[in-house]
Amino acid sequence: MQAGASEEKVRQVERAAESSLFTDRERVAIRYAEAMTITGEKVTEELFGRARGYFSEAEIVELTAAVALENFRSKFNVALGIEAQGFCMLR
Repeated sequence: MQAGASEEKVRQVERAAESSLFTDRERVAIRYAEAMTITGEKVTEELFGRARGYFSEAEIVELTAAVALENFRSKFNVALGIEAQGFCMLR
């Protein structure tokens, strides 16, 4: 939210595909992240092609690295029983 996203927009992320609060570029980034994150899903050629329509090659690498890092942190924290520290708690 420090980067300018409203609390309402953050709350709508899981409904981004239908929400008017998100641009097509943001929707593709979220779908890309979901495909990387959800077990049994993958980034298809079609989805990668959509991403290339909105992001440069360097931006796709950066997006992929950011999502991979957050997935790593999530798995790491769960395995060690590390709970949220309250830095970004939504009401």
